[in-house]
Amino acid sequence: MTLTRSAGAHTDASLRIDLGNMTATDMKAPPIAPHLLVDGEPLMLDLTKWQVTPHHLKTGDADAINGFLDKVVNAGAITLKEGKGNISLSGLKASLLFIDSQQQRVGSETAWVKKGDEPPLSVPPAPPLKAVKLTNPTPTPLTQEELNDLMDYGTWRMSSSQCSLDPARREVRVFALSDDKALLMIGCEAGAYNIVDLAWVVSRQKPFAARQIRLKLPFTPGSGNTELELMNAGYDETNKELTTLAKGRGIGDCGVATRWRFDGQRFRLVRYAEEPTCDEWNSSASWPTLWVTK
Repeated sequence: MTLTRSAGAHTDASLRIDLGNMTATDMKAPPIAPHLLVDGEPLMLDLTKWQVTPHHLKTGDADAINGFLDKVVNAGAITLKEGKGNISLSGLKASLLFIDSQQQRVGSETAWVKKGDEPPLSVPPAPPLKAVKLTNPTPTPLTQEELNDLMDYGTWRMSSSQCSLDPARREVRVFALSDDKALLMIGCEAGAYNIVDLAWVVSRQKPFAARQIRLKLPFTPGSGNTELELMNAGYDETNKELTTLAKGRGIGDCGVATRWRFDGQRFRLVRYAEEPTCDEWNSSASWPTLWVTK
């Protein structure tokens, strides 16, 4: 089950219930809508307000979401009659109250738990997002000569770095960051499903001047560590962003995913998403986002 809600007076919430994850399910399993139980009793839904497929239910209708929450907020679990599947509702009420509190809805008509008489417009809008300016969205592409010279420089960097990764598996990658700077990345360490890269901002012309990239979070995550390794790093040339993906296990259903934008001097965080629970549920694109900029 996934429940989301934007901040502010508007009520653009979304609720979905899925059997399996978004990419795989047991096709032989019966449709879930008529078989949902809450604490062993049938969970009755007005399906005219839901998008219904055999193994997925979704709604953005405020009345449907409020009615659903009223039925389950004090319950213990949602299960399937004669089928596998169990959604624990332990902590749901506290989570809804936390959302209401964070969005300053407590006491308003739009609150999910502690409703009141305050009108929807009493709910403040979301605070403005911090901006990370993209200094050069269309850098001049690397010439073949620049690419060859930078690849040679990367090979030298690779051979002089203390990396445990088998030389046959090390890879040098180069991308244009600006008209006078490039991004250089080399594979350095490897585990079962994560590869750690080293990366530098390098001048595009000889003699090369390089500065190693160190990623530092602007906040302290639950782990307490504000410095991130460049794990499974990549470069999104469309959005001009450096990406990392630290997998909690091989199938990639948990871990930390980040995106960083070059502001002309350094890479600054534009998105941080984390999923601590390895539950075969969502891929990194759908993990909870804990930090975002524009």
